[in-house]
Amino acid sequence: MDKGNVSIVSEFVLLGLCHSWNMQVLFLIIFFILYLIIISGNIVIMILIITDPHLHCPMYFFLANLSFVDMWLSSVTTPKMITDFLRENKTISFGGCMCQILYVHFVGGGEMVLLVVMAYDRFVAICKPLHYSTIMSLQKCTGLVVTSWTIGFVHAMSQMAVIVQLPFCGPREIDSFFGDIPLVIKLACIDSYNLGILMNTDSGVLAMTCFILLLISYTYILLTIRQSSKAGASKALSTCTAHITVVVLFFGPCIFIYVWPLSITWVDKFLAVFYSVITPLLNSAIYTLRNKEIKDAMKRFRHYYMEPG
Repeated sequence: MDKGNVSIVSEFVLLGLCHSWNMQVLFLIIFFILYLIIISGNIVIMILIITDPHLHCPMYFFLANLSFVDMWLSSVTTPKMITDFLRENKTISFGGCMCQILYVHFVGGGEMVLLVVMAYDRFVAICKPLHYSTIMSLQKCTGLVVTSWTIGFVHAMSQMAVIVQLPFCGPREIDSFFGDIPLVIKLACIDSYNLGILMNTDSGVLAMTCFILLLISYTYILLTIRQSSKAGASKALSTCTAHITVVVLFFGPCIFIYVWPLSITWVDKFLAVFYSVITPLLNSAIYTLRNKEIKDAMKRFRHYYMEPG
């Protein structure tokens, strides 16, 4: 191994969300409660989908995977952020920082592709209803989920292949609550401007490709719905509303990250919190509160497993 590539910096200092002790205590309580809701909410959705035969269909198979991804995405950074609110010295080891970067991009990239897969499922259900059961077989659905994980992994490894080779020998303060790639690159002992653009472009290409595929899917869906009866159009739209809302929440902030980067510290921190806490929280809430089948499954679950007799 070339010793010239070994980083002198063994750990990084995380500056966190704020410096006020009172605000950190408040954030500790808020994010701890939100994290518990995220974990419990997504576990409930997965249990309902696994145990209820009425939900054994491709749409809910993908939803169960989305809940698992959201739970994992939040768990990569949120527990560390919560425990750091109690610490005066907020540090993360070099290896820990690299692991955060790997898993954030692995899970985040996988979720982008999974949202496209869910849109494809709605496209087949609405535009090709007679062939739905044939096209969306269990083998096909499993293959699509594996594809989303594979693309997320390849994307994450493409980022890691560059990051782990950077020399870190000087400043080690990261003005965030986790090892965010643009901030870590700035600490490298090289001119990192072009590299930062390259890494941003890598993530941006994946995000924009997924977003364009989503637009194509929903364009075909809306064109098909226009030709349907009022009752059919209303039912078709109701099955898509929750997914469209989740897509807007997930891809909307991408405009500020990749298309119109502001480079304002508090905005970057807000977006980081949004993706790691708010999005996983809202996803489970949207599918629980706006989905009639999930609400019916919750009633059946309570009746069979919780009510005596």
